[in-house]
Amino acid sequence: MAETILVDKNLSDEKIYESILPQIDSLLNAGEPLISNLSNVTAALKEAFEKISWVGFYFLKEEKLFLGSFQGKVACTVINVGNGVCGTAALTEETIIVEDVDKFPGHIACDSGSKSEIVVPLIVNGKVIGVLDLDSYSYSAFNNTDKKYLEMLCFILSNKLKLEKTIQLLI
Repeated sequence: MAETILVDKNLSDEKIYESILPQIDSLLNAGEPLISNLSNVTAALKEAFEKISWVGFYFLKEEKLFLGSFQGKVACTVINVGNGVCGTAALTEETIIVEDVDKFPGHIACDSGSKSEIVVPLIVNGKVIGVLDLDSYSYSAFNNTDKKYLEMLCFILSNKLKLEKTIQLLI
């Protein structure tokens, strides 16, 4: 069955998030493979926001983050916890907004065109199981509005898809 995300790109980022989060929620189906659900999430985010050059998930296994579903150019497949923006977000269990990736100590340049980034940890039962990573070719593309709604999205994903139980099937 074909799915469609309806997005008015003339709206503010906040209004776009308010519009797409319920649509993404309706796409999620715990009875379908996790990779299918997460692939649609990344596609919806990339479709909704022109500022996003890359969006994807990394999942934690044995102190390493492994690449999951994504939209954009090819990406780094393994990131050590504590390295780069993704690894730091996993280590600190906090969302990180980077206005200029060249100024972030230890930034990992999977795409040399990336200028800014936001990484949101996926936390289930108080434990990080992965991260949601978004990049942009513009400086300062992400802010607290993105943080608020992407954290809400990660909460929805964690609960609706029962990520703790299904994540090991991916990695």
